[in-house]
Amino acid sequence: MTTAAPSLFPVPEARAGTGTGRRAVARPRWELPSLAGLLIATAVLLLWDLGSSGYANSFYSAAVQAGSESWKAFFFGSSDAGNSITVDKPPAALWPMMLSVRLFGLGAWQILVPQALMGVATTGVLYAAVRRQFGPGAALLSGAAFALTPVAALMFRFNNPDALLTLLLTVTVYCVLRALDGARTKWLVWAGVAVGLAFLTKTLQAFVILPPLALLYAVCAPTGLRRRLGQLLLAGLAMVVAGGWWVAIVELWPASSRPYIGGSQNNSFLELTLGYNGLGRINGNETGSVGGGGRGGGGGGGWGETGIDRLFSGNIGGQIAWLLPAALVLLVAGLVITWRARRATDSLDGMARAAFLAWGGSLLITAVVFSYMQGIFHEYYTVALAPFVAAVIGMGVAVLWEERGAAAAAITLSGTLALTAVWSFVLLGRATGYLPWLRWAVLAGGLLAAAALPFAARAGRRMLQATAALGVAAALAGPFAYCLTTVSTAHTGSIVTAGPAVAGGRGGPGGMMGGPGGPGGLGGPGEMLQGGPGGPGGAQQGGIPPQGAAPQGRDGRGGMPQGQGVPGGAVAGRGGERFGGGQGGPGGPGGLLNGARVSAEAKKALTTDADDYTWAAAAIGSQNAASYQLASGAPVMPIGGFNGSDPSPTLEQFRTYVRDGKIHWFIGQGGTTGGTTGGAEGGMPGGGGRGGPGGGAGTAIETWVKATFKATTVGGATFYDLTAPTT
Repeated sequence: MTTAAPSLFPVPEARAGTGTGRRAVARPRWELPSLAGLLIATAVLLLWDLGSSGYANSFYSAAVQAGSESWKAFFFGSSDAGNSITVDKPPAALWPMMLSVRLFGLGAWQILVPQALMGVATTGVLYAAVRRQFGPGAALLSGAAFALTPVAALMFRFNNPDALLTLLLTVTVYCVLRALDGARTKWLVWAGVAVGLAFLTKTLQAFVILPPLALLYAVCAPTGLRRRLGQLLLAGLAMVVAGGWWVAIVELWPASSRPYIGGSQNNSFLELTLGYNGLGRINGNETGSVGGGGRGGGGGGGWGETGIDRLFSGNIGGQIAWLLPAALVLLVAGLVITWRARRATDSLDGMARAAFLAWGGSLLITAVVFSYMQGIFHEYYTVALAPFVAAVIGMGVAVLWEERGAAAAAITLSGTLALTAVWSFVLLGRATGYLPWLRWAVLAGGLLAAAALPFAARAGRRMLQATAALGVAAALAGPFAYCLTTVSTAHTGSIVTAGPAVAGGRGGPGGMMGGPGGPGGLGGPGEMLQGGPGGPGGAQQGGIPPQGAAPQGRDGRGGMPQGQGVPGGAVAGRGGERFGGGQGGPGGPGGLLNGARVSAEAKKALTTDADDYTWAAAAIGSQNAASYQLASGAPVMPIGGFNGSDPSPTLEQFRTYVRDGKIHWFIGQGGTTGGTTGGAEGGMPGGGGRGGPGGGAGTAIETWVKATFKATTVGGATFYDLTAPTT
């Protein structure tokens, strides 16, 4: 790299006499205040009005509540303190939230603050990683790009496992780069530990970035081949130990004295890992899932079309793709500029190239997997891409800025900015009526900055800096607006999306898929399976009340706020309205992606003499059970797990529990054919345990209960007292 960089992007120099790529960067006076400002701003963004989402995904919140009361539930990640069944993921993501609730009590803030802090930590790790090779200016740009990624603003304010997974993936790349800088074994081992913990967060998704990182180290580490391979083996061993200790204990623990492994069909975590949460996500053959999954032909079944354009299309583009085209261009440009370096990472350009290969390789392989996976896929999965995109943006801008004296670099930088402005204009236009002035301002500002950038240096330093500032503002204005919309909207249920409602997306007025009444859509409130008009005020053909039908938020963007801010109940919605602790009709079946509303009468019934029973009640489906458990604070058994398809418990086991006096109430389905459905992350309609791979255990249990015990209406819900048989 030949052109001297101005202070806007001060680039590190190799430490004299070391012979390595390690950096000794003099900190400019503005760096520490700027870094503090970045981290504080990220924290404010992620913590703002955090409690508005209540218990967010009640499935995981119920497990957090259970783990805060039972150390056995804590270890296994059980859905209830009675330890009947686990969530369908390993429990690492739940542990920080469980500890927070143990320390500070149960509530929305206690559950969600650890997630927000993970977002701040991810920003900090990303900053540290980029700064080592590209300086504080590039690191600040990367950190800002990450913090202003809409899906990151969503998922670090939510209680799904993706927040911890994204942090650990970022730590993994950071540790690999530290290991490459001098072939240091310690850092490669720490990378293995991070991957192992990521496995305990979301199983095989943790391994997606391993191939490019392992290959990079095997080829580029500045040491002999034998030592490189030995170091990789040590890192692999660390990964197995960090991720395998829990798996070994669970598999060796007698099945009769531990909870059933949720999401599996054979009560095996290995089966869950390799099937439903593993290869099934790739090929769509997800045993235990009750919908979705494409079968060739480029189709994605119930999870949308697969293909190279998947991440740019529909609502997904607004989650992650604002800077994705620019990142792809900058990745190529960065590799071209740094390719003249030697293979070994013992030079300035060598470590810079290694950074592009590490972040860029992780970006490309993750993007390809997301684009073509046939199984369950949700928009919020793309948060895993956010640090990779942001890192490439900061690094790419830095190297092109440094080389801007060359015509090719200047044209590439300007062209990338123009491309970003045009793409932002397209994305902003997908949300009908959403800040129409902003899309034109972004387009005009971005194109103006792109046109002026090659000539701004001739007009003086101030003009150059003003042009660069205008370009950065134009590039980030769109995602920033989406972030503000995201943090000002409550998000509850299993499927959530960032930003405003978008035609062809999920979670807005158009229902889960297809846009407002679009072809193949699931319609809006009340007609989740109709694909009809949808939207607020749409026809109510589906039998699900409008306040409980859609997966997120308030302001007519997908249902009303789920009233789960405190046990028992209710959180204030905008306009002063209050809604019960769940969604769906009073006491009836849960909505497609949420649980049932819990009345005061139902809560009183559950809490009366609750300590005399292992489970205060049993309900079909985890979301229904979670709503009653969070409202009452008493364990509620989720029959059939989240999909309603897990054979847990069998009819014989359930009858034994009843005979032994371990369950007080059975909560009926309200006389409808509905029920909770989906996966832990929101599957397709499944009928609350009726049929499916689990053999219809929920149906058999409900049939037996109805024939054996008398129904009682409690606050609109159908309760059966399992201690008082009719015969």
